[in-house]
Order: sequence, then C-alpha cells, then structure tokens
Amino acid sequence: MLLLCLTWSMQQIALKATAHDIAPMLQIALRSAGAALLVAALMRVRGQRLDIAGPWRQGLLVGALFAGEFLLVSESLRFTSAAHLVVFLYTAPVFAALGLHWKLPAERLAAIQWVGIALAFCGIAVAFLGGAHLGTSSLHGDVLALLGGMAWGATTVVVRTTRLSALPAAQTLLYQLLGASVLLLPASLVLGQTSFHPSPLAIAALVFQTVIVSFASFLAWFWLLRHYLASRLGVLSFMTPVFGVVLGAWLLQEALRPEFLLGSLLILPGIILVSGYGWLQQRLTRLS
Repeated sequence: MLLLCLTWSMQQIALKATAHDIAPMLQIALRSAGAALLVAALMRVRGQRLDIAGPWRQGLLVGALFAGEFLLVSESLRFTSAAHLVVFLYTAPVFAALGLHWKLPAERLAAIQWVGIALAFCGIAVAFLGGAHLGTSSLHGDVLALLGGMAWGATTVVVRTTRLSALPAAQTLLYQLLGASVLLLPASLVLGQTSFHPSPLAIAALVFQTVIVSFASFLAWFWLLRHYLASRLGVLSFMTPVFGVVLGAWLLQEALRPEFLLGSLLILPGIILVSGYGWLQQRLTRLS
C-alpha cells in the first residue's frame, strides 16, 4: 500500500514535469489507450470474457466520468501545482461517501463521519485561500482539481450502486480506460493539447504512467481489496496526497503557502474519519 500511494502521487509529478514535452491531456489519453490494451490482453490470458451485453450503459457512464475526471486533472495542471492537484483530487472519498449515503441505506454516514466531512470542507476553504494568494489562475486550477475529485467520487458511487459491482475488476477498469482514451483524444485536439516532443523524460513518463500507474497499480489495488479490509486500506491511502505535497516541493520546487498546508492538515484527517470509519470503530471496540 505504501508503494501504491507513492506511485499514485508520482503520476501527478510526472504529468507536471513533462507538460512542456507532452501535453497532459494527450499524455493521459495515450496512457489510457495503452493500459486498456494491456488489461484486454490480461483478460484474454485469464480467459475472462468481455460482457458486452452486460451493463454497457453503466460502463459508458463510468467511462465518461473517468474521462471527465482526467480532463479536469489535465486542465488543472496548466494553472496550479502538482501538490495542490493531488490534495484536492484526493477529496474524492468525501464526495463518494456523500453519494453512497444518499443511494445506499447500508452506507449511511455516522456522526463521526459527518465531523470528517466538515473538517474536509473547512480544509478545502482554507487551502483555497493559499491558491487565491497566488492569483486567479492558481485558484482556477484548484477549482478544476476539486471538480476532478467530485468526478472520481461519482465514479465510485456508480460502480458501487449498479451492476458494475458484480463484474470482474478488470472489466470495470477497462470501461474506464476505454472511456478516457476515446473521449480525451478528440478533446485534446479541440483544446489544443497536442504538443508532443518525444524527449527521453517524456517517453519514460508515458511508459511509467501506462504500465505502472494505469495498469499494474490498479490491478494491485483490486488484489489488495480482495485480501485485506477495505477500511484499513482506505486509511492508508491518505498517504498519497502527503507524498504528493512532499514530492512536489522536492522534485518540482513548488512553493507551499501556510494557508495551503493548514488546509491540507484539515482535509487529511477529515478523509481518514470518512473513509476509515470502519477501522476506527474496530479499534475503539477493542479498546473498550
């Protein structure tokens, strides 16, 4: 889980670091297409059949949401830092919890989770102050990153509340990757994000994001979910935005304003209270 969080934080760093060589939106479209081919090949090797006659409408929806999330991510990187992006993007569990609370009776939020949501939204407001001091451009990028988190949360809600939840994880992932590749390629043309200078760094970043991030890391995540408690994994996943902030400051020399750091310190515990409620409840039961 530690390696996964480090990998997921590095994808934002890689996108930002190579933006001058390959446009972020084009990079995400290409990595999604490559990863989709790898997932399809893996399904063939495993003998898994792509159920086209299954919940294809829900598949189209999660594909569109996944593409929308990364369209917002790529646009956000044009205006704000990788550290800001990763913190706001990883508010997704908060929005997923709100959606599941509304859709599934079994997912009703407990009182302590509402405290976590309040903390997270207070942190978002404080962190926005840090972006506002950097100008309207940075604030615009922060808003796009937050909208990306909402799209990610909505994707989780659709997967959990529809027939997609009964499909093999590889097929659900394939729907998302295909949606991103099919929709983001024309979007990159329309928005003028087609620059591609194949420098060694750009090629390395593209290979890393295709093979490691979009293919191997997601399959590893699904394997972990089958073997370990999801609540504990959810608590550990908060390390991703922490790594993103630290690596952004170290590798990209990104400035971190006090308002943003204070907001992050409110957002992260809020996410832990929301997504790690089951684990916290178990710990309290043992102590009592």
